[in-house]
Amino acid sequence: MSEQSPENRYTKKRRRRTTEAEERLSHSPLRKPQDEAAPETHGAAGKARGLRRKLAYGVKIFPSYAWQRLTRHVPQGRIHLILALADHFEPAIVPGDGQARASRQEQGQRLERWCREYPKVVDPWRDSDGRAFVHTYFYPAEQYDRGLISCLADHCAGGWGEVEVHLHHGIPIPDTAENTRRTLVSFRDSLAFEHGCLSYADGACQPCYVFVHGNFALANSAHGFGCGVDEELQILAETGCFADMTFPTSPFHPSQPSKINSLYECAPPLRERAASRRGRDLALGHAPKKFPLIVQGPLMPDVSLQGSRRLRVDNGSLSASNPPTLHRLQLWKRAAVSVHGRPDWLFIKLHCHGMDPTQQDAVVGESFRGFLRSLIEGAEERDEILHFVSAREMVNIILAACDGREGNPADYLDYCFKRRKDTVFRPTADTASQIALRG
Repeated sequence: MSEQSPENRYTKKRRRRTTEAEERLSHSPLRKPQDEAAPETHGAAGKARGLRRKLAYGVKIFPSYAWQRLTRHVPQGRIHLILALADHFEPAIVPGDGQARASRQEQGQRLERWCREYPKVVDPWRDSDGRAFVHTYFYPAEQYDRGLISCLADHCAGGWGEVEVHLHHGIPIPDTAENTRRTLVSFRDSLAFEHGCLSYADGACQPCYVFVHGNFALANSAHGFGCGVDEELQILAETGCFADMTFPTSPFHPSQPSKINSLYECAPPLRERAASRRGRDLALGHAPKKFPLIVQGPLMPDVSLQGSRRLRVDNGSLSASNPPTLHRLQLWKRAAVSVHGRPDWLFIKLHCHGMDPTQQDAVVGESFRGFLRSLIEGAEERDEILHFVSAREMVNIILAACDGREGNPADYLDYCFKRRKDTVFRPTADTASQIALRG
């Protein structure tokens, strides 16, 4: 029998991966309820499956949470709160249907309205350094639109935030390493060289970026669902990613690592599936050597909800059902996410979906405005020094803390990774062809 051709081997392998992905999807905890039979969703089988998922999630994170409660404490006296908001910024989002896309006209109207209204909301309220509350706009690479990004880049140039890299992939079939790399490089170069976004390390020519995985399944950590690329962290490292801000996931998501409320560098090798699940905590006097760093937001149980006996997991998400409040701020502080040896610099990385029309109250509406007002007006009484930063600036302050820097964290906003506004683009032939294909 003749040896099978490379094309046939690839086709069969791809078909097998597709079948396996569909099988996983049919049993996945990420599957939308409307895709399931109603009796099973609401019946005994569905409840049992949901209970098993919650128990598995609790078993995963409880040991870390219990240990942190024994060993971590918010320091007495004045503390620096360094707040960043990772906005999973998707103008095309259709609430309730992750695969649908709003029309181009609707996307443009949403973005224009945001760029007009957001500065009015935050401009009156400034942090301890006189800076406005900013978003980091993690824009989906697979939804790149030159006109929309140009509008967003202009908004950011006015001082209202920065653009970074977001990616949904691996649905309905697993992605490949080659396609993931190609997508990231093409989007990275478009952001940097066409729109003046992203940053650079000292002396480097390659743009650098912060990353958020759109399906939370970083490095194929959801058992093959919503990614498909085991070596994703290695690809991120090689394409200029210096930090990942994917975690924590949504509650009870299978990709949530057991390591919580932490800043760390991943344990090698980065080519390993879910390499972000373990690593060395960042500490004063130990400059990290392995990038991208993992910058987690708070993940805390909230047992004090008024009028409810249900346990809620606070994952730092700002949503219509769970808007920001001073009560939640206390939970985020108790998570005590910091560089070891510098406990008075607390890093609070939150996340939201700013373009979701159902979530506007939590990001620009009355709930958000009231929180921002209370946050700033009561900071002195709470012994807090507030710093509103972008994702990039948060990582720079983290690196400064590792190097033993002291004083005002705002002095280190551009510590390692800097915006370069005078960049001149000289694309390679490969990059030029990729950009040309976008039209």
